[in-house]
Amino acid sequence: MTLNSVRFSFRQPFRVSARAAYEWCTDFRDSDGRLFEQKWERQVRRLSGDALVLVDTTWPNGRRRVIHRLVRLNPEELSWTNTHLTGPFQHSQYWYRISSDGTARSHLDFSGLRLVRSSKPLGASKVAEIAAEERRGDSTLWRDRLAPALERDLGR
Repeated sequence: MTLNSVRFSFRQPFRVSARAAYEWCTDFRDSDGRLFEQKWERQVRRLSGDALVLVDTTWPNGRRRVIHRLVRLNPEELSWTNTHLTGPFQHSQYWYRISSDGTARSHLDFSGLRLVRSSKPLGASKVAEIAAEERRGDSTLWRDRLAPALERDLGR
């Protein structure tokens, strides 16, 4: 079994301040499942002031999947990381940073490192194809669901 590193990134603008966006994005709650299109349940286990474990349960193709994610918060830099501890993309890691674009505007810079298992190393074109798919899926989720929810919740 081979692990293939698939890197991808995108930027998502917000019509809210950077601090407000960061606070919304890192206010992890059990009710977060409502933000996603598919059935999603979440349990939040706080480890310390800057570390927590998310236990997410989803049902892709009707089959129950549980993923544990370690989230580390860095409020001074308006950033956080999300590392998959279990699940099909175990040890994959995602970095988030909110930056200010003025008093009422900001953006998220997202970088992902998805570790994809395969029987043999994937070629560069296949890695690029998976990266484009991941970028498209994650950026669409932020553009169509999460950013509008953030702006709606914060009154924009």
